[in-house]
Amino acid sequence: MPSSDSPAAPAAPDTSGPLAEQLLRLTRRLHRAQKRHLEPLGVTPAQARLLRAVAQFPEPPRMADLAQRLEVVPRAVTTLVDALEVNGSVRRAPDPTNRRVVRIELTDDGRSTLQALRSARRAAAEDILAPLTAGQREVLGGLLADLMNGPDARC
Repeated sequence: MPSSDSPAAPAAPDTSGPLAEQLLRLTRRLHRAQKRHLEPLGVTPAQARLLRAVAQFPEPPRMADLAQRLEVVPRAVTTLVDALEVNGSVRRAPDPTNRRVVRIELTDDGRSTLQALRSARRAAAEDILAPLTAGQREVLGGLLADLMNGPDARC
């Protein structure tokens, strides 16, 4: 037990506030870069999220499945699907087993748009990562993996 005469160990500085602010600023910067790269494709970030979500399902999803995956109200999905259907990226298709259910399918144009979106996201990330050396990118990748696999990884 330390004596009352011995100095206490210095407390570790609380860096969570400034670090959290840096992460939020970086996230906003990445979103702006992605938006810039998406504009020429005529796709909004929300539409891009929906296209990626449709592609992740093993079979064409229902609107309710998409709303749940995107954590939005069903009406928001309807609005996004309407816009993507107009530009030819998705189509509504009847469910073969339940005529009341509508499924959302990617079209060939939608698959091409997804490829372009992936390229746009990589370009946006490269804009952000450009100042880093290969070694710094490797360290950052490891740190991000640790954060992504942390106790709240499901969030």
